[in-house]
Amino acid sequence: MTKRSYNRRSDDEVIGDLQAKIDKIEARLVARQRKDSPVLKEIPKVKRQLAKFAQLCMDHDRKDLANTVMAFLSTIDVQARQSPEGSNGRGHVYEEHVEV
Repeated sequence: MTKRSYNRRSDDEVIGDLQAKIDKIEARLVARQRKDSPVLKEIPKVKRQLAKFAQLCMDHDRKDLANTVMAFLSTIDVQARQSPEGSNGRGHVYEEHVEV
């Protein structure tokens, strides 16, 4: 058996990895503190049911309904990532990156 080679990470690489973990945890904390958090928790269930319905539409040759449902799903994804407080009054909403 050959001897295993080890690559020791530099201090900067370790710090970079830890900083990435901290950023990810902070993003999760912010997502948890949002007022619409209960809504965001239900989105995966809704997406699953709508995907099933879209597949049923495709199976029964209703591609028009399936396309409408898929467009609705993508709109929900975009709107779920947006912060409800992020509107600037002119209709522009700034996205906040949240895992859904």
